[in-house]
Amino acid sequence: MELKKVVRDLKVVQTIHLNRRHFILELLAPDKLPLILPGQFSQALVTGSPSTFLRRPFSIHSVDYGRNTLRLLVQIKGEGTRHLSLLKAGDTLNLIYPLGNSFSLPATKDVLLVGGGCGVAPLLFLAQFLNQNNIHPTILLGFRTSEEVSEIEEYSKYGKVLVTTDDGTAGEKGLVVDHPVLQRESIPFKKIFCCGPDAMMKAIARMAWMHKTDCEVSLENTMACGFGVCLCCVTPTDKGNERVCMEGPVFNINRLKWR
Repeated sequence: MELKKVVRDLKVVQTIHLNRRHFILELLAPDKLPLILPGQFSQALVTGSPSTFLRRPFSIHSVDYGRNTLRLLVQIKGEGTRHLSLLKAGDTLNLIYPLGNSFSLPATKDVLLVGGGCGVAPLLFLAQFLNQNNIHPTILLGFRTSEEVSEIEEYSKYGKVLVTTDDGTAGEKGLVVDHPVLQRESIPFKKIFCCGPDAMMKAIARMAWMHKTDCEVSLENTMACGFGVCLCCVTPTDKGNERVCMEGPVFNINRLKWR
C-alpha cells in the first residue's frame, strides 16, 4: 500500500535536548496528518545553513494524531543537524513525509525490538503500534554510555526495556548482541525488529538466522532525494539493487545479501 506523501511547513512545538548529541523535534502539522506507519521516514529541508544542500532523512519517532503532531529523534552529526538543534518553538521546518515502507505487523506476540545509537528512532513508534495491536514487546536498547541513555520511561509504557552500554555505566556492559537475553541456546522470540549501525544489524541478523527467527531491519543508507530518483541509496537484495528510500528502508533479512 502506497501512502499519501505531503510536503508541508510544520511548526516547531518544542526542541527537547536529551544529551549533548541527541535531541527531539516535536512538530505540529498545519493540516490533518496523513496515515503514517512505523518505520517510515521524512526528509527535512535545512534552511539557513549554507553548507547544507540536501534534505536530511529522519525516521518518524512518534505520532500523536490527537494533537496532530509528530516527533523526530535527531543525532547531531554535522552542520545540518547542528542547525536543526537550534530550532525553537514557533519556527518552521519543511518536511516531505511519510516516505518509504514500514515494519510488518507480526503474527506472534513474542517480539523483540533492538536499537543501537540513533537507530532507536523508529522503535518507539513501532512499540506504540504493536501495543495498539495487543503486542507488548521486549525492547533492547544499546548506547555508548549512561550519558546517552534516554527516554526509558517512554519505551517502558509499551514493553519491557533492557539496556546495554559500551562502557557498562548503565544496564549490561557490552553491545546489544552480548545481552544475556540473546545469549541463550534458544531465544524466547519469534520476531525481531532491528535498527542501528550496519555492524550491529548484521550481528543480529546472524543470530536470527542461527535461531531461525524472523527478522526485519531498517537500513540507514545515505540518501539525497528520499523518493527514488537519485539512486544513491541502493542496496543489494534478492531482486537486485533496490532503493532503500522506496523499496525500504525496512527489509526482511532473508532478502538482503548479508549471508
